[in-house]
Amino acid sequence: MNMRKLFYLLLVLPILFVGCKKDENPTEPTQQINEAQVLAEYLEANGDYLNTAAPAITTADQLNTDLLTKPDKVHVIDIRSQTDYETKGHIKGAVRVDLKNIVTYMKGLANATSYEKIVIACYSGQTAAYATALLRLLGYNNVSSLKYGMSSWNASCSSSWNQGSGNGNNYTNFVTTPTEKAAAGNLPTLNTGKTTGKEILEARINTLLSSADPFGDIKIAWNTVTGALSNYYIVNYWGKTDYDKGHLPGAIQYTPKADLKLSTYLKTLPTNKTIVVYCYTGQTSANVAAVLKVLGYDVKSLLYGVNIMNYDWMKNNGIPSWFNPATDIKTYSFVTGPNPQ
Repeated sequence: MNMRKLFYLLLVLPILFVGCKKDENPTEPTQQINEAQVLAEYLEANGDYLNTAAPAITTADQLNTDLLTKPDKVHVIDIRSQTDYETKGHIKGAVRVDLKNIVTYMKGLANATSYEKIVIACYSGQTAAYATALLRLLGYNNVSSLKYGMSSWNASCSSSWNQGSGNGNNYTNFVTTPTEKAAAGNLPTLNTGKTTGKEILEARINTLLSSADPFGDIKIAWNTVTGALSNYYIVNYWGKTDYDKGHLPGAIQYTPKADLKLSTYLKTLPTNKTIVVYCYTGQTSANVAAVLKVLGYDVKSLLYGVNIMNYDWMKNNGIPSWFNPATDIKTYSFVTGPNPQ
């Protein structure tokens, strides 16, 4: 072998051996998971709030009795604005917390589990219902919303429900023709980067509450919906008996606590169209919308439900879940001033 060939082999062979050497620690490809599926399964296995306890509501009468008979067992959180809390009045002892900080506040409440009830108050019960749903998903099973909010506690505290009872709107275009559910498809796509249901849930709730207006992201006015019905996949969250009495044109009936499960019709909800959920007064739909939003759906809750569209229509058709100012606005005492220290 001449010197030129020898020099070539000495130069090339080490490169070949290095290039062919097997990686002793190959990087395994990251396994992709369906986060929404993992999360939905986790929620159903851990209380299944949407299909069991929702909506978790405490009436003004119940809360007043509890505060009088066992004040140490009840804690009230008020999520209205600081100004309204101080000037319009609040329940004595209620602590004001911004909605965006509700989870942080609960984590810092050392004796949270010792209370029989933690009641969240807002203006009409709808924002509080949204907050209640998120906290219930996180395992705070003693949390509920004040039914109809501070409007039910005392008329002096808020006028929200006087505006939310829609005798003057008289939307009468309800129909009795049913619309079938869509075909089952896929769940939304979530990309939190987490792998367990608990981690995905916490990441999703953190994302929702980091919005400048968390409840504003899911609320929608009735005239916005009725002005463009075809833009939405409309969920009538009533029992079939009431649905058959009349509903928004094109609305699809989903039976409460039954039809929004993986084993039933959850996957019939579209992932490419805005969903509008409506109920009687907007409080149940706020719970439903909160859970669906956590799962990744583009979803809205119709403010004040059918109550604001035509209060008299509900009454005349024997639908019992309307707000009656004569009986649902109480005269319980309240205080003004800053947060208790």
